[in-house]
Amino acid sequence: MEEIPVKVAVRVRPLLSKEILHNHQACVTLVPKAKQVIIGKDHVFTFDFVFGKNSTQEEVYAVCIKPLLVSLTEGYNATVFAYGQTGSGKTYTIGGDHIASVAVDERGIIPRAIQELFHHISEHRNINFCVKVSYIEVYKEELRDLLDLETSVKKLHIREDKKGNTGRIPALLVC
Repeated sequence: MEEIPVKVAVRVRPLLSKEILHNHQACVTLVPKAKQVIIGKDHVFTFDFVFGKNSTQEEVYAVCIKPLLVSLTEGYNATVFAYGQTGSGKTYTIGGDHIASVAVDERGIIPRAIQELFHHISEHRNINFCVKVSYIEVYKEELRDLLDLETSVKKLHIREDKKGNTGRIPALLVC
């Protein structure tokens, strides 16, 4: 069977303090060995990777991102796409909350990937590397490159050619 180049992971965050205070209950159950989540009583979804409320930033990085980084250093493109509603934990997983003040073990996948990528580059001085990075936010159906000050105030567009192929956005991590 041919390997599918897209992998999907789900990470279920623990209840927030305010949710516990208001007596909210978890509505997602994990079945880790089956790589499934159950929402409510009978809505079952299967993923390539499933991470529960006690999963660590290192675990998510090692399983989902590190293999992409290896491929990236071999010349392949890599994209990470974080999706979820507001408050679902995307910012924490991607960056580790407020990046400047976060503890080392709480760092998200972006600071970990950047550190590892540039460490790899420094160890392979005989190879020329070209790193292009975009950090795309999709919010209310609008795209913004958070690393490009000029596009932070104007819309980005994804274009298709006559064959339906979309233009590629250079990306190390797209979120």
